[in-house]
Amino acid sequence: MKTTSKHELEKPEAPTAVPSFAETAMRLGGKSDDEARRMGAVDAADEQVDELFDARFQTSNSPVHLAVWGKELPTQMFGLTGPPLPPSESASTVMNRSLNVIRRHQESHTLIDHHGKISDAALNELGENGYWGLLVEQKYGGSEAPFSQFASFITQMAMLDPTVAGLASVHACIGAVDPVMTFGNPEQKHRFLPKLASGERLSAFALTEPNAGSDLTALRTTATLAGDHYVLHGEKLFITNVRPGRTVGVVCLIDEKPAVLIVDLPNSECEEFRLKKYGLYALKHAYNQGILFNGLKVPKENLLDPGQGDGLTIAYHGLNRGRVALCANAAGAMRKLLVDMLPWANFRQTYGEKIVKRELVQRRVGHMAGLIVACDALTDWTAGLLDLGYRGEMECIVAKIFGSEAVKEAAIELSMKTHGGRSFLHGHWFGDNVHDLLAPCIYEGEGEMLGMAFLKSLVKEHGRNYFEEIGQTLHDLNIKQPNFMNPRHLWALKRPVFKYGTWLTSQTIRQHLPGEERSQFRMHVKLHVDDDRTSLGLLQTHYSFAAKFLRQSRLEISAVMRKHQLRLPDRQCRMAELSGRIQTAIVMLVTSLYAAAHHDPNTVVAGEVICAHLKRKLTGKRVSDQELRRITHLGDKIANGEWVALKGTQPDAILMPYE
Repeated sequence: MKTTSKHELEKPEAPTAVPSFAETAMRLGGKSDDEARRMGAVDAADEQVDELFDARFQTSNSPVHLAVWGKELPTQMFGLTGPPLPPSESASTVMNRSLNVIRRHQESHTLIDHHGKISDAALNELGENGYWGLLVEQKYGGSEAPFSQFASFITQMAMLDPTVAGLASVHACIGAVDPVMTFGNPEQKHRFLPKLASGERLSAFALTEPNAGSDLTALRTTATLAGDHYVLHGEKLFITNVRPGRTVGVVCLIDEKPAVLIVDLPNSECEEFRLKKYGLYALKHAYNQGILFNGLKVPKENLLDPGQGDGLTIAYHGLNRGRVALCANAAGAMRKLLVDMLPWANFRQTYGEKIVKRELVQRRVGHMAGLIVACDALTDWTAGLLDLGYRGEMECIVAKIFGSEAVKEAAIELSMKTHGGRSFLHGHWFGDNVHDLLAPCIYEGEGEMLGMAFLKSLVKEHGRNYFEEIGQTLHDLNIKQPNFMNPRHLWALKRPVFKYGTWLTSQTIRQHLPGEERSQFRMHVKLHVDDDRTSLGLLQTHYSFAAKFLRQSRLEISAVMRKHQLRLPDRQCRMAELSGRIQTAIVMLVTSLYAAAHHDPNTVVAGEVICAHLKRKLTGKRVSDQELRRITHLGDKIANGEWVALKGTQPDAILMPYE
């Protein structure tokens, strides 16, 4: 199975009959057949998505997997030097026009309508300028932007309005566009994509139900074939961007198997289709409603065919683009938070001195700059991987989790505490949008749950190679806890234990080449920056630390699996903790390479200070005076307008200024 850079996927001829590793592990670990079956269905969907990609782009050959389990760290896969695909000129035109559309509506106070939502006038004008077709192929009326170009643009749009930026992702990444582009047949593409590209039909994806959130096997919405139509019954919940007259990808059960129907909703509510309205704090400027289907007829030609797998395969495929877009949006939203902090910090005085001169505020400014650079680095890296054809499952999860946690920290710990009580005034950007700033921690998958999914993907191959046979042998012999002093146990396990012991010995005695990481780093950055030797030296140190950490983490992962074996899924706290540490090292690695390749000196320093912060999280060491001086000096320079990354963002007016 091969995939192009635009993810046009050929469909496999026949599905595999091999049970997923999760199902096998849970059965052998003593779980009920029902729980094992449910988890197995989710894991099978994940594996089926993986099989859609050429072997060299699958999870086992991804940068993260190779960094942990490979013979050497693939530096070139973590430090992509520039977009892998040339930008689309037509998309660049669309992007510039779209930014101007939002600026005009903001200036004329017509961006938000009387319902508190993004106005139809703004949405329609965006459609007229091609905004909704950025990821759609040109032959269907889109501008066919590479995803790297699209993701960078999301950050630009989020600097103006994160909700408008988010709707582009909802529509094109996790809405109906990606499912039809990837899994639609030629007739379906010609029927749906032109309207989706023009914005005549904005879209959403209806997966969540009252009983089905993280547990996607609890779906109850059904579609029954009756003549030339499927008849839909059921309820969907928390569906962003759904309104009458829009197009929705609906995950439902057909013959008790998950499937996806592309549904053109009626232009008004009726007996067969109604919206369930409820109060929701986020996203406050976008429609988020439930859908009640009571016999809505959908043409049978609207059923998408994933080839191999089922509707969960389709649902999983588009999530990675949405996760990258979330990180890109976070980078733009944090720029907005930072730009709003600076005028207030220059205005507010305590004891006769502006607070912008206080170390605490300078540290907050410098730290937020570091968070922004890390999100920029992750966005650039993951979008580039997707353009190259990688599935990018683990990498996109890292971007999503870090981006969502970064914007939460920036909002609560840095922005709110600097603005003080004025944060809660009506009209203050933080106070008016606080729920939107926190929502990314939940949307696209709650962080800790996604972190466990990340670790599951990382350990799957190792578990199948070395622990599945041990578990199967113990299960067959009804041995709950092996005793290697018992000859029967030792004899029964001799083959898998010898196999694992050989691997463990080879990893333990492997000699690490001194200076290996340093030479890799120098080879990558030597042509990019040569003026700030101190920052480059520190970034090189951070890179080396992260590379060694990832290399050594294979032994820690294996030790955890050895201790808990097939009961590891029950050790959620340990899984989340271990996953978080590995993710932190990945962010360090990517950010150090990204910052070192930058020509802007403040971006270089911002990358270094966030890497130092992440390193302290892994080592538990206290911050040094030297590190504090670097971050406060960076904050002072940014407060004086010396950071190019903030250009294009205008601060809001200071509320209730005093004399």
